[in-house]
Amino acid sequence: MMTKETLTALILEKKAALSLTWEAIAAGIGLSPVFAVSACLGMNSLKEEPAQKLVTLLDLPAEAKVAVMDCPTKVWDKAIPTDPLIYRFYEVIGVYGPTIKSLIHEKFGDGIMSAIDFSMHIDKEENPAGDRVVVTMNGKFLPYKSW
Repeated sequence: MMTKETLTALILEKKAALSLTWEAIAAGIGLSPVFAVSACLGMNSLKEEPAQKLVTLLDLPAEAKVAVMDCPTKVWDKAIPTDPLIYRFYEVIGVYGPTIKSLIHEKFGDGIMSAIDFSMHIDKEENPAGDRVVVTMNGKFLPYKSW
């Protein structure tokens, strides 16, 4: 049985060999780039139709379909990230996390933002002072219930 780790390595190899972008792969399987990449990197699973499209698009072995459809174990390194781009998101949450939490509670009450009923988009905004990265996260508010 193919593991998520083996599948990810194979996907990255095929992506490079075929000179495909993540945008092209996402379009080819009919999903958003963020979700498609997350599934290809092993942090989400695909339903049968997009899984089959991925296998066909990247000419993956049949066992890859089962692996990409398998429920992932969402585990990541708990150390402070050292990759500069990932670290900046860590820094943003470290600096602005309490602010985000406070504003969400003020607007919605006591609860959390879902990462399950969730979408995210990454866009580029051209700017004469330097292009901007625009990250939009959209998650359902889940109030804590009393009992």
